[in-house]
Amino acid sequence: MQHSAVPELAHTRTRPIHWVATAAALAAVVAASAFLQPDAATAAQHGTRAAKDPVTAAPPDPARAEFPLDCGPAKVLVQRKVSGDLDGDGLPETVAAVRCEAGSGTPPSGVYVLTGTGTGNGNAPGARVVATLVDPEDRLSVQDLTLRDATVTATLLGYSSPDVPSCCPDVDEDVKWQWKDGAFLRSAPPAARSM
Repeated sequence: MQHSAVPELAHTRTRPIHWVATAAALAAVVAASAFLQPDAATAAQHGTRAAKDPVTAAPPDPARAEFPLDCGPAKVLVQRKVSGDLDGDGLPETVAAVRCEAGSGTPPSGVYVLTGTGTGNGNAPGARVVATLVDPEDRLSVQDLTLRDATVTATLLGYSSPDVPSCCPDVDEDVKWQWKDGAFLRSAPPAARSM
C-alpha cells in the first residue's frame, strides 16, 4: 500500500458547519447582486434614444456654428437661444436668433435650428444649421424666443411698408413652429398688429 505524500487535511471532510457557511456566503452574494443591477435595456436602435429617456447630451452651442449671414466686417451676434428636443429623437437642438452686430438701427434677425455635429474642440460638440425659421431677408427682428413642449414661439417685429425706417419696426406678430412630418411648420399667424 502506498501512502500519500500529503498528510490528510481536516477540512476535506464536509461537516454541517461547512454547509451553513457555504449557504451564508451564497446568500450574501445573491443579496449583493440585487443592489448592483445593470441599467434597464431599451428597444431603441443604435444611435437613437427612447423618447421617454431624459436628454443628457449637451445642446449645440451657437458660438460654434456658422450661420448663413453676410455681416461684412461686423460680427454675428446671438441675441437669444433656447434648447430642447424638438424632433423627438432624444437629442437636444438649439434655436438661435442671430443678427449682424450693428452700431445703430435694427438689423434684421435670422432664426436658425442647430443640431450637434458630435465633433468640436475639447468636450463641446460642434453645431450646424439644419433649418431656417426666419430668413434675414424678410426684414424681421426677434423680440422674444421661447421653447415649451417642443414648440418654438417668438414675437417678430416688422414693417408695414418699405418706407418705415429700419430703426422703428411698427408691426408685431406672434408665431410658433413645431416639427411635423420631417419639417418645422409655422402656425398660421393671426393678423399682424400695429405697434
